Amino acid sequence: MGYLIKFNLYLNRFLAFWSGVAILALTAIAAGNMLFRVVYVPINGSYELIGFFGAVATGLALGFAQIRKDHIIVTIFTDRFSKRTNKILDGFNYFINMIFFALVSWETLKWGMKIARIGELSETLKIVYHPFVYCLALGFAALSLTLLIDLLTIFYKGAAE
Repeated sequence: MGYLIKFNLYLNRFLAFWSGVAILALTAIAAGNMLFRVVYVPINGSYELIGFFGAVATGLALGFAQIRKDHIIVTIFTDRFSKRTNKILDGFNYFINMIFFALVSWETLKWGMKIARIGELSETLKIVYHPFVYCLALGFAALSLTLLIDLLTIFYKGAAE
């Protein structure tokens, strides 16, 4: 179990790094577009690129955000439950979300392969954009792996108690 947790942490740190690179790229494009709009002409296709990099940045950071538990949790009802009940609910939540995001990853990957096969290009810049879709599929898969590890950790800790 320890090796799986370490692999997941390294994988999601790697993806989070590239998520940061995507954020830097979209910030540079947005700032450059604003500057060029004032002094010359705006960057052609900047909205398209910002959208692609924004999707990549979000997708690749999902697993790392789950590891750090950086999401919002509303516990207005569950605070009143026992620890055992909360563990069961967490396990159910991890399981359902793991399945959901695995399916989302699979369908996103299939969509990326389809647009790569038919040679679809972006509307404004006419560039191939299936690599951005693949990055999104990878991010969803990493989130699904992280949720699986969270689920296994509940059982592992439960067996140790």
